[in-house]
Amino acid sequence: MYRLQKTYYFEVFMEYKATLMSGDDIDRALKRIAHQIIEKNHGLEKICLVGIRTRGVPLAQRLQRHIEAIEGVRVPVGELDITLYRDDLSRVGEMPEVKGSNVDFSIEDKIVVLVDDVIYTSRTARAALEAIMKLGRPSKVQLCVLVDRGHTELPIHPNYVGKNIPTSVDEVVAVRLQETDDENAVKLFVM
Repeated sequence: MYRLQKTYYFEVFMEYKATLMSGDDIDRALKRIAHQIIEKNHGLEKICLVGIRTRGVPLAQRLQRHIEAIEGVRVPVGELDITLYRDDLSRVGEMPEVKGSNVDFSIEDKIVVLVDDVIYTSRTARAALEAIMKLGRPSKVQLCVLVDRGHTELPIHPNYVGKNIPTSVDEVVAVRLQETDDENAVKLFVM
């Protein structure tokens, strides 16, 4: 029996250029970020992780496991859907797919670490900030990304970065995770 591989629009219309991170590279980056989160916040008393759908959620869950392995504390993890907060909502389509957020804990006076796979223009992070503020008033919001590819259009920069990968605007960085894509890698495609 053959397993069908998921194909994304950019894989059909773009040329594969390179694998930028292997599964082991991703895991090492997340372990390093887990240590940085603990150190920067002087412990975990007020920490919660909120993954931005889609790939930010499994990354937040992986960070939770790394933090628990280091400190023996299980920090809460939530899921944030930013669809309705996007500034390009009219371009997405008439009926955008809203999967919903799942943050079943209070973020009041907490340090919320927003987790995403790639930061590019910073517009997703802006939408996530707006969405998280609708849920309460955290004491602090920090941003964690696996890949920072540059080209920010807003004054938003991540606090924690797995890897800085300077790219051109003609390139696409694709984070592939076992939980969503049946593989662990960061790949680069070019037009």
